[in-house]
This record gives sequence, structure tokens and C-alpha cells, in this order.
Amino acid sequence: MKNKPVCYVPERVIPEIYSGTPTFLGIPKISSKEELADNDIVVMGVPWEGICTWGSYTDCELSTKTIRSASARYGGYMLDYDIDIFDYFTAGDYGDCAVQNGNYDFTFSALKEKYSEIVEAGKFPVVFGGDHSISNPLIEVFSEKYDGKVGVIHFDAHMDNCPSFGEEKLARCSPFYRVYEQENIDAKNIVHIGVRGPRNHPDALKNAKKFGATVIPGMDIKLNGWKESIQKAIEIASDGTDAIYVTVCSDILDIANNPGGPPDPCGMTSFELAMMLHECGKAKTEAFDYVEIYPLEDKANVSSHTAVWMTLHLLAGVTKRKFNL
Repeated sequence: MKNKPVCYVPERVIPEIYSGTPTFLGIPKISSKEELADNDIVVMGVPWEGICTWGSYTDCELSTKTIRSASARYGGYMLDYDIDIFDYFTAGDYGDCAVQNGNYDFTFSALKEKYSEIVEAGKFPVVFGGDHSISNPLIEVFSEKYDGKVGVIHFDAHMDNCPSFGEEKLARCSPFYRVYEQENIDAKNIVHIGVRGPRNHPDALKNAKKFGATVIPGMDIKLNGWKESIQKAIEIASDGTDAIYVTVCSDILDIANNPGGPPDPCGMTSFELAMMLHECGKAKTEAFDYVEIYPLEDKANVSSHTAVWMTLHLLAGVTKRKFNL
């Protein structure tokens, strides 16, 4: 990749995706659908917050900016694996999809249109949210490419599988109930991993069992180890499928590792999550999203920096797999 992201290069010019906000890692800006052809990895943002399920707004719609801003500090070389991702892949930032506050129909339609362009072009999509409701339409588009032969690994403290929040069926507590209902996805290939704590509905496990999804609680990861847990998740998501979709809610991480997110203790360390995502990349992951960062709670932007690191660990795994490294 020409002009690949490299840190500590003072003369490096970093393009802006829009005024005041750099592209992710300083990769080239994609300004048209035709330019998708020049890139292997394509970044997209969804600056959306739908209905709030507790308290006031969380400002998660701002994180498409704060993740990109944090990323300007980094390059694609991962010393941990002695791999520079952009020695092997080209990448571009396609900007954010259109959103209209409070309007699920408009926003999800715009999301699906822009995301379809990436998927149909055969690119590896990396999406930053926004609240977790966006994963349902993203997975719907992704699954169509593979005729439904996809697995889903869902990293989260919460199941997000309520039938609805009041009358709202698209709320951030419900996306995976909607994914269960997608006709061309077999729920036996869906894995909820890292779930824990008192902020899960009493019917959450029942709903997963009803549809045949697998739950790997956060406590199991701590007791059995991250490696055994993610190997189990990958095996289930891979069974009879052609590709895996990985989605991460920031609160999979312990509150100590996630100051800009829901305050959920007893979670994963950043090391555990990085290693699990790397293993997902080495498996057949072909799409990724990272959601639910609340920037105004995080003055040092720690959670957005963490999102960048986690993305690079996964992409390093993808690099290993696709180039037999």
C-alpha cells in the first residue's frame, strides 16, 4: 500500500474524512463508490444513537469522530506479530452513512445502502458506531452475500436480545433478537460471548435457548481462559458457514479498561479481548463492527484508543490467515 499508515513520521500528511476529523489511521479518503475498487479494507462510520434504554443520551454518535481522532497516533505495524497490515492490504475510509436522529427507517436504509456498496465490492468492512442497534441491519446485508451461511460472534456484557423496548423493536437492547429472526441465518451459529452481570433481562438466556444461540458467559472466560473460550466460539460460528461476522460492544471490557463506556465490572482485560479478536481474524472473519463508546465520559479518549488497538489486532489476524503468515 502506498502512503501506508506509519507513526513517528513528521512530514506525513493525514487526510480528513470531514473538517477537523482525520481518516481512520490516516488512510486515504474514499470519495465515491468507484474508488472502492482500489481498497481491500474499507472503514465506515454510523454516528447514530437511537432510543435510550436507561437514563439520558450517551453521546455514542460522537465516537465515529473520536475513534478516528485517536487512530491518527498509530500505524499498521503490529510489533506483537512483526506484521505491517498495510504491507499486504490497501485501505480507505468511506466516511459516515447518513443518519437522521430518531428516525430508524431513514438511518437504517442509508446504512444498508452504503454498507451494501462495500460488501458487494468484495471488501472487508470495518464499521464504527453508534449504538448496538446498527449490527442488525449490518448483519442482514452481510449475510445476503453468503446466502445466509454466516456465523456471528457477539462480544458484549449484555445479550441485547430483548424482543423489544416497549413498542420499539429496533432498540439497542434488541438487535440480536432481530438477527435471530432473520430468515437466512441459522441461530445455532450465533455466539454471545462475555455476557455477565445484573444488566441482563431475566429472559435473555431463555431467548437465546429458544432460538438455539450459544452463550459463553464472562465468568467462563475467567475460569476457563480466553483461549479455550474463543476456540469454542469460533468452532460454533464456523460450523457449516462460509464467513464470520464479529461485533464488539465496548462493555465486553471491564470498567477499568473502558472509561468511555457502560460501567460494567468483572469484564475482559484489553489483553484478553485483543487475543480473542486476533484469533477471530485468523479464523474466517470477513466483517467487523465496534460500538457503544461514550466519548463525553472519557476525557482522555481511552476507550476510542482501545477500539483502534482492538481493530488492529483483529486485522493482524486476518492478515495472517489470508497470506499464510
